[in-house]
Amino acid sequence: MTTFSIVRHGQTDWNLHHRIQGSTDIPLNATGRAEAVAAAERLQSRRWDAIVTSPLLRAAESARIIAAELGLNEPQIVPALTERHHGAIEGLTFAERRQRFPDGVIVPGLETRRDVVDRVLDALAALAAGRAGQCVLVLSHGGVIGTLLRHLTEGELPRHGDFIANGSVHDFQWENNQLLLTHFDATTRLPGDRGDAAATPVL
Repeated sequence: MTTFSIVRHGQTDWNLHHRIQGSTDIPLNATGRAEAVAAAERLQSRRWDAIVTSPLLRAAESARIIAAELGLNEPQIVPALTERHHGAIEGLTFAERRQRFPDGVIVPGLETRRDVVDRVLDALAALAAGRAGQCVLVLSHGGVIGTLLRHLTEGELPRHGDFIANGSVHDFQWENNQLLLTHFDATTRLPGDRGDAAATPVL
């Protein structure tokens, strides 16, 4: 069995302004770097054998910060852990996305959830094969985490109103050649709450 804790990267300016990032390579802002330090503090009490990351700047810098705080080796870059490609809606706010591409309208270049699940599970399977019995930190993205949750819970998670916060930590186990969810680190926004800019709606 291999344990994976998937951490969402810290905040970027596009997160702050509710812009869809996808594969656009936006760096952390000062808040995001502080969130990575805070995530490391939450993880201090647990044993970690390795840390891996998406190649995008916002995840890779978060991973380097956390690795330094926890005394881990340089993070291993795993290209398949990159964010879902959002095609023509990258750079739009969520309101602009709804206006230009209402529900049911095809978004050019949008990666399917199935393709995200397939590439991420393949990557985790390869990591588990080489790290049996280990605890691995994985720095990735809100779209990846949300897609895995939908797949593993048959759509029960995330619930309506759930958000995947920057710096949140979601726990999984790889056992008998499958990924199992053991903890969803949900941030719930109350009705009428304008919300925290560090929390992103699950696309």
